[in-house]
Amino acid sequence: MRLQVPGHELLSQANTLNYSFSGTGVNVTSALARFGHTGHLVTTIPDNALGCAAVAHLQKLGITQSFIQKGGEYIRMYFLENGFGARPSRVTNSSRLETSFNVAPEGTYDFEEIAKKIDVVHFCGITLAVNDSIRHEMNSFAKAVKENGGTVVFDCNYRPSLWGEDGYEKAKPHYEEMLHLADIVMMNEKDAKFILGMKTGKEERTEQLMDLIPAVASKYAITVIAGTHRAINGDNTHSLRGFMFKNQTFTFSETLTFSVYDRIGAGDAYTSGIVHGEMEGFSQEKTVAFAAAAGMLAHTVVGDTPMSSEGDILQAMRKTVGDVER
Repeated sequence: MRLQVPGHELLSQANTLNYSFSGTGVNVTSALARFGHTGHLVTTIPDNALGCAAVAHLQKLGITQSFIQKGGEYIRMYFLENGFGARPSRVTNSSRLETSFNVAPEGTYDFEEIAKKIDVVHFCGITLAVNDSIRHEMNSFAKAVKENGGTVVFDCNYRPSLWGEDGYEKAKPHYEEMLHLADIVMMNEKDAKFILGMKTGKEERTEQLMDLIPAVASKYAITVIAGTHRAINGDNTHSLRGFMFKNQTFTFSETLTFSVYDRIGAGDAYTSGIVHGEMEGFSQEKTVAFAAAAGMLAHTVVGDTPMSSEGDILQAMRKTVGDVER
């Protein structure tokens, strides 16, 4: 549950909050549903009015309810203060460890049966940070999907605040477990350096990327590694360049520069573009261009969840600034 301060006020200034429901799994799944795939969410939500509101929101996003369980009392909440100029946006988490999903007992989900009904599963490093029980379930789910011939996607999404002191050291073994199971991984050179402790003699970001990512792919037998490089410009616009490493080859998108309305969730839009391109058999060039355009458009919509259709994204790939469509 996202609780957003209106405009660019601070929590200490505002009197009202706007709420919506999101999360990495919701964002990626709903984006893929918008592209024409059937999207499921595997989770547990409280059996109360808050849970009902969350389900209603998921239904609007086109997410199938088949694997959603009811139980517990709480849902994760976070507060968002929108940045402006030199002040970055700020996310403050609340009630994370006691949520219905986090305290659901082992055995809540029948991963063997779920794995038979899906083609692709997406996992996130934010979930990996929760607790040992959740990490064990992620591992079991990934293995079940692999055994049924499915594809495992893992987004590193490392958040320092979730791992605490010596976070990289704590996180490394758990990340390595998921990397060994993953077919498609979302990461960049910073993840390789800081989470995995890999070394490079290169200094420039792109050179570091091209030095480290092939080594990661080889060590963990990963088919596709993709991610982005972002720059924040002096005029408050952002620039985004996507990359994809597959078949021992790097493919880069054009550098896209755009104004930002809402940044949260844009990385999930990029991930959904990579997954969609792989599922549809796009060329590497089209996949990374599609993902970058999806990420760019996500910056123009309020809320975490990407709202662009495949047609919207293909149109954005053809032009950068559009007039009114009539």
